[in-house]
Amino acid sequence: MNAPKNPTSDHTLTPTSSGGFYGVLFLVLISAVGAFVWGWLPKVQKQQSAVADTRDLAIVRVRAAAPVPAPLPPPLSLPGELKARVEASITARATGYVSKWHADLGDKVESGQLLLELDTPEMERDIAKSQAQLEVAEAGRKLAETTAARWKEMLAVNATAPQAADEKQADLELKTAAVAAARADLERLEQLKNFAKLSAPFAGTITARRVEQGQLVEANVATELFHLADTSKLRVFIHVPQAFAQSIQVGQDAQLVVAEYRGSTFPAKVTRTAGAIDAASRTLLTELEVDNKAGKLLAGSYTQVLLPAAKMDAPLTVPANALIFRSNGAQLALIEENSGLIKFVKVTLGRDFGATVEISEGVTSESRVVLNPPDSLTEGMHVEVVQ
Repeated sequence: MNAPKNPTSDHTLTPTSSGGFYGVLFLVLISAVGAFVWGWLPKVQKQQSAVADTRDLAIVRVRAAAPVPAPLPPPLSLPGELKARVEASITARATGYVSKWHADLGDKVESGQLLLELDTPEMERDIAKSQAQLEVAEAGRKLAETTAARWKEMLAVNATAPQAADEKQADLELKTAAVAAARADLERLEQLKNFAKLSAPFAGTITARRVEQGQLVEANVATELFHLADTSKLRVFIHVPQAFAQSIQVGQDAQLVVAEYRGSTFPAKVTRTAGAIDAASRTLLTELEVDNKAGKLLAGSYTQVLLPAAKMDAPLTVPANALIFRSNGAQLALIEENSGLIKFVKVTLGRDFGATVEISEGVTSESRVVLNPPDSLTEGMHVEVVQ
């Protein structure tokens, strides 16, 4: 026997069948959204990547470096010549024959020590003549004095004219002047007679003797008889290049190197400088002094002067590829510290070292210089510094 049928069971949806429908619809929507996102997202990412690349390409990246000091040369070494602190050529002031010399080559003499004696017969006759002329002048003055006194007495009693008395007084003054002239000439000859004995003007060493016994020596002729030098201290003259001139100071220590004393140096000091650069050589004439009481150093020797303290201010250098040459001269592209903007500065070039170039003016040690700047670099452009 069959069970009775429900008349609504064939056409009415149950709750279970309704939930399945919406679930399917949701899945379809999710799939559609996923497909849309899956296709749209790469386009968005590609656009963002293109924008980022465009922005990245718009930023100019450069390398930068600070100017560095040029390498300094080793301690300054200059050639020099040793010279005596004091030296003199001794010549004759009197004419005569050499009777005896008392100092020879290499002798050490003291100040005032007798070096040479001359026989001066002609000068002795000149002195005798001058003495006689002085006596004649004295006799004439005495006569004129007596005459002038008598005429003065006569004038007091109106026994003569004033003009005659004045003439006698003038004659007395004339004879007095003649006496003074004769006495002065005699004193001159006597002083020249004293030069018949030549003495050392200062203590030192006889470095040359050019006189022999019996030789005729004439006065006022530049013939050297002895050469005297004080070698207890020696002087050295050097020519310091202009680049080192500012570092040379009076009292500065130095060292002397002499080839004959290998491995040894002699201390010296800077005593004075010329105070001006020689326009011909662009050097500063400098004098040094070295103690030579031991007598090891010989005047006239060649020496090398070492000046360890003489240093030049190290110039700033930049790589040669940082230079920009334009119509207004050499320039460098600098990066401003705070803003990162480009600024072009004109510079003064110094020495060219090949890979680097000396900059005399225009930058400091704190400047940031663009290396190998591109042609597109312009004033005021913002750049990014990369390592």
